[in-house]
Amino acid sequence: MITVLGRELRGYFRSPMGWVIAAAVLFIDGLLFNGFAVGSGKRLSSEVVRDFFYFSSGTTMIAGLLLSMRLFAEELQVGTQVLLRTAPLSDWSIILGKFLAAFAYLALITLATLPMILLVDLHGQLGTGHLVAGYTGLLLIAAASVAIGTLASSVADNQVVAAILGAAILVSLLLCWLLARITEPPISDLLSHLSFFDKHFTAFMEGEIRTPDVAYYFSVTWVCLLITSGVQRMRRWR
Repeated sequence: MITVLGRELRGYFRSPMGWVIAAAVLFIDGLLFNGFAVGSGKRLSSEVVRDFFYFSSGTTMIAGLLLSMRLFAEELQVGTQVLLRTAPLSDWSIILGKFLAAFAYLALITLATLPMILLVDLHGQLGTGHLVAGYTGLLLIAAASVAIGTLASSVADNQVVAAILGAAILVSLLLCWLLARITEPPISDLLSHLSFFDKHFTAFMEGEIRTPDVAYYFSVTWVCLLITSGVQRMRRWR
């Protein structure tokens, strides 16, 4: 697993696409932070921090899909999947190595936004608990998004299809809150609990870490990686 992780992580730092995604996330987050948080008149520090985590969650989800779309689909495109499958590595070692590399790279990008949010402390009072909760939520949503992208990449034959499939899965989970409003219990309750953002990320934005929300993102991550393992076993025996 460590070998795969190191190989994939080095690939992100050597790839122009990795740097483009990092630059785009930081630029968009900085632009939105300046426009909607710092530059929108006098506001409470907690409101500024909450809004930052709100729009940063969106860029994190998109970046997670873009970073993970290459994990398996690129192997198929360049023809290295045979070498990977014949290597003395288990499917889980390969999957976890690739997943952790993409997640680690996205985590670095996410934590690189910390200086932006610390600017709030210059003109207000920044709550440490709010900061910890918000970044915990961002890292959890990053892990789940990368896992969704990893699953999509394992199914698709190229990176474009992987990105589209990953986006379709993510959007479906994001829209669960809307479907919950137009359906009746118990279906509405189930859809509400499946909601990727509205049901589970709001508490992190407000500075609260709740066990059910943490468990939800861990569950999404685990289920996606578990399905990816099944897909890889099927591909191995074709």
